[in-house]
This record gives sequence, C-alpha cells and structure tokens, in this order.
Amino acid sequence: MTDKAEVSDDRVLGVIMHAAFLLLVAASLARFLLRHPDSARTPAIIAGSVAVAGLYALGARRGRVVWLALVVALWIVLVALAPSFAWCAVPLLYTGLRILPLRTALILVAVLTAFVAGAQIRLAGWPDPAVLVTLPTVVVLATAVFVAMRRQSERRRVLIDDLIRTRRELAATERRAGTLAERQRLSMEIHDTLAQGLSSQRMLLQAADRIWDTDPGRAHDHVRSAEAIAEQNLTEARQFVRDLAPADLAASGSLAAALSALAHRENTAGLAVRFHADGEPPRLPDRVEATLLRIAQGALANVREHARARTATLTLTGLGDQVVLDIADDGSGFDASAPLPESGDRGYGLAAIRARLQQFGGTLTIESTPGEGTVLSAAIPLGEK
Repeated sequence: MTDKAEVSDDRVLGVIMHAAFLLLVAASLARFLLRHPDSARTPAIIAGSVAVAGLYALGARRGRVVWLALVVALWIVLVALAPSFAWCAVPLLYTGLRILPLRTALILVAVLTAFVAGAQIRLAGWPDPAVLVTLPTVVVLATAVFVAMRRQSERRRVLIDDLIRTRRELAATERRAGTLAERQRLSMEIHDTLAQGLSSQRMLLQAADRIWDTDPGRAHDHVRSAEAIAEQNLTEARQFVRDLAPADLAASGSLAAALSALAHRENTAGLAVRFHADGEPPRLPDRVEATLLRIAQGALANVREHARARTATLTLTGLGDQVVLDIADDGSGFDASAPLPESGDRGYGLAAIRARLQQFGGTLTIESTPGEGTVLSAAIPLGEK
C-alpha cells in the first residue's frame, strides 16, 4: 500500500511539474509579445515556444535523459532570445532531480541556475546582489530539501522491502515449522496406534503358532484377540485418515470410558490390564483427552513388548489444578536414571509421550527400578488447555 501511495504521489508531482512548465512557457511568450510586439525575434521565439512545449508534452511521460537534454537546449535558446523564459527553469529543475542520477541532476541545477541568473542580470542591466546571492541560495535550499526527501523515500522503500521480505521469510518458516510439527504428530499417531497394534497382533499370532498343536483352545483365543486388535486398528486407520478423535473417544464419549475400553481390550491371558478413576476427572478439551489416550496406548504397547509384566494399571486422577494419568506395571523395570536409547520403539515411545505433553505444558515422570516394575506419570496443567 505504501509503495502504491508513493507512486501515486510521484505521478501527481509529475503532472503538476509538466502543467507548470507549459503554463510558464505560455505566460513567458505572452509577456514577450505584449512588451515587444514588433520585435524581429518574434517569429523565432514563437517557433521556439511551440517547439519546446510540443517536445515537452510529447516526451513528458517517458522521462528520458535525451528528451530532457533537448528540452533544456531549446529552453537555453529561448532564454538567450527572451530572458522572460528563465522562470521555466523551475519545473525543469524538479524534473531533472526526479529522473536523473543525483550527480547529473546537480550539474543540471547548476546550469539552470547560471542561465536564470544571467537572464535576470540582463533584465536588470547591472549585477544585482539579490540575483547573485538570493537566487543560488534559494536553489540550493530547494535542491537540498528535494534530495533529502528523495533519500528518505528511498530509505523507507528499502525498509518496506526488508519488512516484506522478512514477513515472507517468517511465513515460510512458520509453514515449515507447521509441516514438521504435523509430521511429528502423524509419526506419533502411527506409532501409538497402527504400529503398536500390528506389533500386538504379531506377538499374539506368534504365540498362537507356538501352541497350536499342544493347546488349540488358547491358540484360538490368541487369534481372536489378534482379530479384535486388527478390527480396532482398522477403525483407528479410518478415523486417522479423517483426522478425527481416537476411535475409543468417539465411541465412548469420555476419556474415562475410553481408557476403560482400552484396558478391557488390552486385558489378555498374558497381561492383566485394569483401569481406575480416582474421583471424578474433569471434563477436558478434546485434544487433551486424545493426547492422554494416545499416551496410554503407547505406554501399554511398551509394557506388553518390553516389560514382561503380568499386570498393568491405568489410573486417571483429577487434582484440581492438573490431570494425571499413571501407567504402572510389575514388569522387569529399568534404570530410570540412565539415558534412554535414541532408537528403538521404547526410546521413541517415551520421546513421543514427552513431545505430546509439551504441547500442553505437561510433564512426564518415570519411576522405575530393575526388577521392580515401572510407573509413568503424565501430568497436564488444567490452566494450559
């Protein structure tokens, strides 16, 4: 908007300068004809006036250096014939300052000033100090003001260009950051749902294959459990494509009911999973409920695959200023003070849980000792919804 305004102002100034030049040429010609009706120079001055006015009008929009040089040359001839044309130098001065490089424009200013001063001295008939001092002083002041304004306009244009470029770079950075965040979110969604579900199916089918001949009843139970997980994964995948809430939340309507359904589904002969709600959990935003459910899914998948636990308990607690989800197991545990692996499902799962919690200002606390099980506590402040 600022650039357009500056262009519009420049055009208005150009129109004013062009109109002023043509008006001054006409006024100077009229003055000469009124004061010197029988002069032998009249035909030449009329022809010169028409030529300079026509040339100026034809090339005024183009702003070419050659055009301006021809106009100035014709004007010099007119001033030599009739000093009253000297005041046409004012619009020529501003036109030169507008379209010429600064050094060239200053040379033109000096030439115009010298011819105007000479013309005025010719009219006065003696070296008038007002002409010799006042005229150059006024020209210098006007030129300095014009140059300062032009430089200020250039600096402002540069600043505006920098601002526009910075805004574009910031927008591009935000788009990249949003893309990376979305990729991370999708990777966590896939890890906590589809990947973990496929891992559970694989373990159940492998277990069924090992006991198919010796205990077909349990093998069939494993296959049915794998089928149920596959069905749930299919529902998750369809909801995932639509970018909706987790399927358990959509079906249950509350986080507590969804966690209870998750515990019931994950409860098998190899791992007993229970859910407990401590008090009445507060109603949470959908994104927070979806995050806590994904954390529970990922944590239980880690328990089933790595902990060699017999039982796992999900506990949802509302503490007034925060909501806490605890996932406890009686498995093999690990050294919680040791650095977690940078690769592998376990390390990625805990990193994904932390990343999910950080979106809401939450924290993850891990309590574990080798041989004594593990407790994960995911806390989200209610003020960070």
